[in-house]
Amino acid sequence: MPVTPEQAQWFADAFGKLVDNIDQAILGKRDRLRLVLTALLSDGHVLLEDVPGTGKTVLAKALANTIEGTHSRIQFTPDLLPSDVTGVTIWDQAKAAFVFHPGPIFASIVLADEINRASPKTQSALLEVMEEGVVTVDGEGHSVGKPFLVIATQNPVEQSGTYALPEAQLDRFLIKTSLGHPDHATAVELLMDSGNRARAAKIAPIIASEAIAQMAALTSQVHADEAVMDYVARLVTATRDDKDVALGVSMRGALALARAIRTWAIAAGRTYVVPDDVTDLAVAVLAHRIVVDPEAEFSGVTAQQVVERALASVPPPATRAA
Repeated sequence: MPVTPEQAQWFADAFGKLVDNIDQAILGKRDRLRLVLTALLSDGHVLLEDVPGTGKTVLAKALANTIEGTHSRIQFTPDLLPSDVTGVTIWDQAKAAFVFHPGPIFASIVLADEINRASPKTQSALLEVMEEGVVTVDGEGHSVGKPFLVIATQNPVEQSGTYALPEAQLDRFLIKTSLGHPDHATAVELLMDSGNRARAAKIAPIIASEAIAQMAALTSQVHADEAVMDYVARLVTATRDDKDVALGVSMRGALALARAIRTWAIAAGRTYVVPDDVTDLAVAVLAHRIVVDPEAEFSGVTAQQVVERALASVPPPATRAA
């Protein structure tokens, strides 16, 4: 059933209130907050590539508090084991049976801090749960529930002793972005309130987790014209055909963009997708899925530039059918 204008307006109002609430803890980053919420409501996950001290933990806590959910933080280190993330079964002598003890992955909002510092084996422990929302331990599946969002971080500066995320795992993240440092006015405001060391803890819940699930269900009913989806397909093909690309955007990436633009559209109060939704999200959704040819990368070519070239070369549809 298509989304009604009334439902789209309710969604947009709720989305705006979520951004406003989280913005009390993360000042001056409303555009980034919109991206994170888009990932949450599109059943996706977020990769933040940022230096320490930009508010990643505060963001995760503030988001969890806003949606009346649970929050956990996993500090990834070289000696972290997969069971430290997913949980483990332990023999309970009183019950004469093995009992599953869930790990920190069982939370509404999970902050996977410096994910590239853990071994590939531990990194891979996230793959199943990010894709299917299920953790399998000793042959038994355990659902993490909904809503569920992984916010993984990696430090772009310190690469010593890290393990680069493989392309298959990067493809699991719907959006890659960064918070970055605040502007001057926001920095002054934060300094004036430096005595408040628990900004996220003071964020009051404004929506129930069940309502988040209802919002997420609405996104799939947003109308997307075939011309817009043709535009998405041509953009993805353009990334594969680029002369400086070793690996272009996969079909999974195209499907991720198709989901995200529906959420972006209804968050603006519309019942339909427009080409501008695609251009707004193309870099955040597609760039991290591209592998630039080593020689081109050495010459300074970036994945973001590849997406921007595709946007410049592929003409958007001129009209849409509502």
